[in-house]
Amino acid sequence: MSVRILLVDDHKIVREGLKSLLEKEPGFQVVAEAEDGNAAVRIASQLNPDIVIMDVAMPECNGIDAAARIRAAAPAVKIIALTMHSDKNYMTGMLRAGTVGYLLKDCAAEELVKAVHEVMAGKGYISPEIAPLILEDYSGVSSAAADGAELTSREKQILQMVAEGLSTRDIAERLQVSGKTIDRARTAIMDKLKLFSVAELTKYAVRKGISPLT
Repeated sequence: MSVRILLVDDHKIVREGLKSLLEKEPGFQVVAEAEDGNAAVRIASQLNPDIVIMDVAMPECNGIDAAARIRAAAPAVKIIALTMHSDKNYMTGMLRAGTVGYLLKDCAAEELVKAVHEVMAGKGYISPEIAPLILEDYSGVSSAAADGAELTSREKQILQMVAEGLSTRDIAERLQVSGKTIDRARTAIMDKLKLFSVAELTKYAVRKGISPLT
């Protein structure tokens, strides 16, 4: 039976390499590619692939938010994170968003293929070298990430764009709302997080995996 895969990464060369690798495995078919989280959500909703293999740190809509939105729109889709980030905030964020696999980009090709097979069999897969980081304090994830959980999905989206240096006007145009709406949202975010400068917001967004490192 064919395994239909959607690849999501903001680097085309990475997507091309992954496609070449995966399609060498009998039964694996890359049905589409996406360069950011928003495109991933749209394509996953339309095509309903079996597997989404997705980076975590991407512009505009990161992997954590995209994973949650894909799971909401297409619950049967299984998501595997493939990233260079071994930071626990990224890992726990993706797992809480509904991913069933987490691998580092320096893993062997055989490990990625194994992860796809495991996930298709109804199991989860985490790279052995990073699994202890999750297990040692997974029970504390909820309290440790509680401050980030207070933000709505739209607030996280705005925070990511603020952290990436977009102006109020740019954000408003992308979200098709007024500048005053963005200003109010930014103020609400600052109030919730008790942070009072763009620099502090940026540090928070990177630390929580909401915005990629620049």
